[in-house]
Amino acid sequence: MKLNNNDFYNADGEFQVEKARDAYFAMMESFNYPVTDKLRAEMWATDFGLGDFTGAGMAGIFWVNDPVHKYFGHEIFLLPGQMIVEHSHVPAGDVAAKMESWQVRNGMIYTFAEGDETVPCPVQTPASQTDFITAKQVKEVPIGEVDTLNRPEAMHFMLGGPQGAIVTEYATFHDNEGLRFTNPNVKF
Repeated sequence: MKLNNNDFYNADGEFQVEKARDAYFAMMESFNYPVTDKLRAEMWATDFGLGDFTGAGMAGIFWVNDPVHKYFGHEIFLLPGQMIVEHSHVPAGDVAAKMESWQVRNGMIYTFAEGDETVPCPVQTPASQTDFITAKQVKEVPIGEVDTLNRPEAMHFMLGGPQGAIVTEYATFHDNEGLRFTNPNVKF
């Protein structure tokens, strides 16, 4: 699946969410992933306001985000080579820092975490994010495997493999007030 970043923006440079969603649905079809009415209605897509959707973007659906019982279930969709920009989760008000694990359902991902730098890095990160990457310990996570954030509040990100990825996230309750990005230009 070769993608052209310009295909996801109109002549004024505005991100075209429906074109992005179509690309994810095409990827899902290639994986024989079921596209339900709920998924079609509630899946969101973002380029993080950076204008580099094929490099820095994602889609997802929150299946559950329960503030009372403090649990969260999310499906993450990444196109080939697409990166969720580096971020962390910090406490905000009475909400603890989010802790999370990721199970690869289709494709594969690279997770990047704090710790000793992986040299050489097994995958190229998007040029648009080079100046904002601090998490440099890389792990290749194939289909069926699970990786876990190495500590609450750690900087981290993931990058879709050559065919993209569908990832189930298991986590504690998520509140966007505690979400912090290393790239100050992110709009989420």
